[in-house]
Amino acid sequence: MTITLYMDENVPIAITKGLRERDVDILTAQEDNKVNTPDSIIFDRATELNRVIFSQDRDFLISASRYQKAGTHFVGVIYAPQRGATIGDYIRDLEIIAKVSEPEDLSNSVLYLPL
Repeated sequence: MTITLYMDENVPIAITKGLRERDVDILTAQEDNKVNTPDSIIFDRATELNRVIFSQDRDFLISASRYQKAGTHFVGVIYAPQRGATIGDYIRDLEIIAKVSEPEDLSNSVLYLPL
């Protein structure tokens, strides 16, 4: 099984498009009608859909920490700073993660990019 991703609404569309061109299963917050939705609801929604959240918003790190401390299950978060690498680097790293990882590899954890 591969990882499916849930893109936070602030992720550049170029990352989503690049991943889709590489056959990575993506659902964006916009497509899911979750624009301007609180992070806690995004966490719950992504978990309901069994999708790992990808975000460049530091607030998701805070939310992930709260979930971890409370022992509340979430599928996982991949975080990348906006200026940490190029869009191409993020596409490459996310493609690798999506295609070689299993859902349990990221369960209840945060993975930081670039790799």
